[in-house]
Amino acid sequence: MMAPHADLLKLFAGLAAVLLIASLAGHFLARRYSPDGSNAVIENLNARVNAWWVMIIFMGGALLFGRTGIILLFGFASFAALREFVTLTDTRRGDHWALAASFFLILPLQYYLVFIDWYGLYSIFIPVYAFLLLPIVAALRGDTDRFLVRVAEVQWALMICVFCVSHVPALLTLQIPGYEGRNLLLIAFLVVVVQSSDVLQYVWGKLAGRTKIAPRLSPSKTVEGFAGGALSATLVGAGLFWMTPFTPWQAGALSFVIVLMGFFGGLVMSAIKRDRGVKDWGHLIAGHGGFIDRLDSVIFSAPIFFHLVRYWWSLT
Repeated sequence: MMAPHADLLKLFAGLAAVLLIASLAGHFLARRYSPDGSNAVIENLNARVNAWWVMIIFMGGALLFGRTGIILLFGFASFAALREFVTLTDTRRGDHWALAASFFLILPLQYYLVFIDWYGLYSIFIPVYAFLLLPIVAALRGDTDRFLVRVAEVQWALMICVFCVSHVPALLTLQIPGYEGRNLLLIAFLVVVVQSSDVLQYVWGKLAGRTKIAPRLSPSKTVEGFAGGALSATLVGAGLFWMTPFTPWQAGALSFVIVLMGFFGGLVMSAIKRDRGVKDWGHLIAGHGGFIDRLDSVIFSAPIFFHLVRYWWSLT
């Protein structure tokens, strides 16, 4: 186990304080306005806060174990997310070999490549080698019924649940001058900005939301909620510059990119759910659905954030 960085301890102390206030406020609101659990908004808020406690504890524990803990945590998250995604696809018996390769060969190998810092391979392993391997394996089974759709679904599942998510622990591999030994804070920065954006968009949407952005995809998302949440989360990110190698303006700009990509990622994931006829990807996390429901914003923001930081700040 590694000693936690002082800035990391300060961040988690701040998050714990915010959650404690939110828990007390939620308890008060529930006792006063929803003693019988009939107020859906208050009950949903408390469920989200409770789930946040669980997620913060797991994330904090993984961060304390450093590189290995983070890679194992996100590797498990990818496995759970891939399982959720595959359950909503129209797979057949002929896809079993391709699915087995996805879960037990491609996924662990992707995270191993991240662990050993082989950027030249983990950056192309799935979109090149895995994408070519899967249709070959599926074709060898001889089942041609809806072959293109079936292969594309598994490929897209790997892209979303494994390739994109693996860019979160990949932040640990970046070599940033003057920032040695602090890369865990980059992950904390990304996660805090993404999740604060989700929460703040929800809050702003409930307070001032009027105009639907994409009612057929996500009826709860509004222009006012997105604008208020995006601006607020950008300011949160700018205020967290002290834990990054960025200036306040750079932290704010990167936060805005993270927020924007996270929002679009959420819309894409909502479109897939609507196509499949489900509300949530799963029910593992009370109040939050499944793993993909929590990772949908990270999925699109993590690779963009990783490559922006790597290109502009990293030596490698």
